[in-house]
Order: sequence, then structure tokens, then C-alpha cells
Amino acid sequence: MDMEILKGLAVAGGYASVVLGAVGSALGTGIAGMAAIGAWKKRYAQNKQAPFLLMVFAGAPLSQTIYAMVLMMLIKNNLAEATAANAIMYAIVGVLSGIGFLLSALLQGKAGACASDAFGETDKGFANFLMILGVVETVALFTLVFAIMIL
Repeated sequence: MDMEILKGLAVAGGYASVVLGAVGSALGTGIAGMAAIGAWKKRYAQNKQAPFLLMVFAGAPLSQTIYAMVLMMLIKNNLAEATAANAIMYAIVGVLSGIGFLLSALLQGKAGACASDAFGETDKGFANFLMILGVVETVALFTLVFAIMIL
């Protein structure tokens, strides 16, 4: 197979990582954001102040897109010296890492939704809820670190 085609495939893998990470971030922030809006609505209906801290839960899944972008840049930067086998591997790493970023962001959004509901109702447990989001975030960090190690 032509080396330019393989390098193009590798770049496509890097872009796939960003696209999949962004899809996960969009889904995750959408899910957590909807829960934050619902929690705020309940607070307003009770004539209580709405906690701004729910934005933390809603925005947490955005970081997976950044990790995916870092991976894409690394793949693109490594292409100058890539062999045919490396180029194929870069494409595979990009796609599989993108799936990892997507799932991490999606599930972080679901955890953020639960956190928004609980904190919105009780005004308690913010640090505990944030720790859970951090644990889910760690999956995306591990995905990035392992991908870098492979590259």
C-alpha cells in the first residue's frame, strides 16, 4: 500500500479520536446539563437560590475532547518518521482511544447528572460527587497515557 495513503489513514485515525471524543463530550455535557437545569428548576419552584456549582458537573465531560486533540496532534507530529506498520497502528490507536474518550465522557455526564440531582436537592456532598467524576475522568487520562506509550 502507498505510504501516503497509510499516512492519510493515520491522520484519519487522529481525527477520529477527536470526533469520537467530541461526540462523547457533547453527549455527556448534554446529559449532565439537562439534569442541572432540572435541579435549578426545582430550586426556583421552591423559591430557593440555584447553586452555580452544578456547572462543574455539567462541564466535566468537556476535557475528553482536549485529550483527544492532544492525541491527534501527537499522531500528526509522529507521521514524518512513520513506517507503514506505524501508520496503521496510529490509525487504530486513534480510533480505539476515541472510543475510550467517548465512553468516559458519556458516563461522566451520567454521573454528573446524578450529582446535579443530589446536590441540587441537598446542598451537600459536592466534594464526594466531584471525586466520582474524577474517577471516571481517570479512564480518559489512562487512555491518553497508554496511547502515548504506544506511539
